[in-house]
Amino acid sequence: MLTNVISGLLIPFAGTTLGSACVFFMKKSLHPGVQRALTGFAAGVMVAASIWSLLIPAMEQSAALGRLAFLPAVVGFWLGVGFLLALDMLVPHLHQGADSPEGPKTGFSRTTMLVLAVTLHNIPEGMAVGVVYAGYLTGSTQITAMGALALSLGIAIQNFPEGAIISLPLKAEGASRGRAFWLGTLSGAVEPVAALLTVWAAGLVVPALPYLLSFAAGAMLYVVVEELIPEMSQGEHSNLGTLCFAFGFTLMMALDVALG
Repeated sequence: MLTNVISGLLIPFAGTTLGSACVFFMKKSLHPGVQRALTGFAAGVMVAASIWSLLIPAMEQSAALGRLAFLPAVVGFWLGVGFLLALDMLVPHLHQGADSPEGPKTGFSRTTMLVLAVTLHNIPEGMAVGVVYAGYLTGSTQITAMGALALSLGIAIQNFPEGAIISLPLKAEGASRGRAFWLGTLSGAVEPVAALLTVWAAGLVVPALPYLLSFAAGAMLYVVVEELIPEMSQGEHSNLGTLCFAFGFTLMMALDVALG
C-alpha cells in the first residue's frame, strides 16, 4: 500500500518533468493556439477533479450531519479560496503585467514570474493529491486506490503542458536547454512536498478530512478562474480553449468514475 501511495504522489511531478523535457526536441515556443488548447484542457481536468475527487467525497464523509452535510465542504472550500487569495497578493501572477509591452510591473523578471506562477498552481494540486491519498490510507472515506490514482493521472496530464509552457519560453529567451528543463522540473517539485505534508496533517486529524478535501477543491478552482480561464480565452479563436476545457473535464470525469 505504501509503495502505491508514494508512486501516486510522484505521478503528477513526472507529468511536469516530461513536459519540461519538450525543450530537448522542440525548437520554438508553443504556438499560441496550442498553448490556449493545453491551458483549456488543464482547466477542465482541474474542475472535474475538484468536483468528483474532492467535493463529492467530502460531502459523502459528512453524511452523518444529515441536511448539513454540505457545511464542511462549504467551509473548507472558502478556506481554500482564501488561502490562494492570500498567495495571490504575495506572489505576482504571470498575467499581471508579464506579457505587457513594458514587461512585469512588479520588479520581477519574466522568467521569475513564469516559474512563480506555475509553482503557485502546483501547491493546491499537490495538496489535492495528498488529501485524497490520506483519505484512502485512513479508510474513512469512499475514496479507493483507483480513484486516488485517477486524480494523480489527471493532474499529471494537465502538468505536462505546464512544464512545456515554462521550459520552451525560457529557451526562447536565451536560457540553455538544460537550465530551461531544470527550471521547468523544479516548478513541479513543490507538488510531492505539498502532498506529503497534507498526508501527514490529514493522518493526524482524520475528522478534518472533509475540510481538507474541500480546501483543496477551493484552491484548485481559484487557480482555474483566476489564471487558466483568462489564459485560454486570450486572442482569436478562444473557442478552441473552451472545447479543450470540455474535453479535459469529460476525460477526468470518466477516469474518476471508471477507475473509482
